Amino acid sequence: MIVNSLYLAPIEYYSTLFRAEQAVIEIHDNYQKQSYRNRCMIAGANGAISLSIPIEKPSTAKCKMKDIRISEHGNWQHLHWNAIISAYNSTPFFEYYEDDFRPFYEKKQSFLHDFNEELRQLICRLIGIQTLVSYSETYIQTIPDTASDFREIIHPKKPSIVDTPVYYQVFAEKNGFIPHLSIIDLLFNMGNESRFCLNCDFE
Repeated sequence: MIVNSLYLAPIEYYSTLFRAEQAVIEIHDNYQKQSYRNRCMIAGANGAISLSIPIEKPSTAKCKMKDIRISEHGNWQHLHWNAIISAYNSTPFFEYYEDDFRPFYEKKQSFLHDFNEELRQLICRLIGIQTLVSYSETYIQTIPDTASDFREIIHPKKPSIVDTPVYYQVFAEKNGFIPHLSIIDLLFNMGNESRFCLNCDFE
């Protein structure tokens, strides 16, 4: 399978990884605004919350994902971590994983893909996803017959490709079940049972 580099990607992203024997992360694609490349969705006490990483404006109209730099303005790391704490501090497993995620919001981050990838590696380790992952050396234009292309399919403005199973959410009694959130919503609510929720059906 071929996928994009995404920030705390949605559950369906990790469901596709979970099912695949091998995956290639496309890093030579042109960066696109308003995508999951620098944005994730979490569930707070009052509903879904969007968290966006600010990026430095590229010097050209088209800039490869691997070259996108994170902006140092706006104190975004502090804001994101506080939002995550507020949303998940009362979940069953946040305290268990808190020390794994906190360092990502305390040290300086330079490149968006590197940050996304370090988080992906952590999440795959915590959940137990052992898919072999590599990175594109050039933009992949011809898709092999044995591969599936998920680039631009997992996108906030497109219908989800996965029918996410209903799982426990700490604010569900107030807000109802909210599907298609970041993988951390599943992880903090379900812990080591998260992998069982990833074996869900594609629409």
